[in-house]
Amino acid sequence: MKVTVCIGSSCHIKGSRQVVEQLQYLIDEAGIGDKVELSGTFCMGKCQQGVCVTVDDNFHSVTPDTVKDFFNDSVLSKVK
Repeated sequence: MKVTVCIGSSCHIKGSRQVVEQLQYLIDEAGIGDKVELSGTFCMGKCQQGVCVTVDDNFHSVTPDTVKDFFNDSVLSKVK
């Protein structure tokens, strides 16, 4: 599974660094680092929708406050 987080200027202002850090922690905590590739990219073109994240090319809008729910629903549930 490939999880890509936008780290462009608009998403950075909305908390993309915190989103990346929390995802790194949650992936490590769940022990699924061998199944999930976390990467960053610049603008995905949906700047108004919060921190842009794709999971295998499916778009999601995430905030630092919703990372854990996003991770459980869109990453962890599909890997295990």
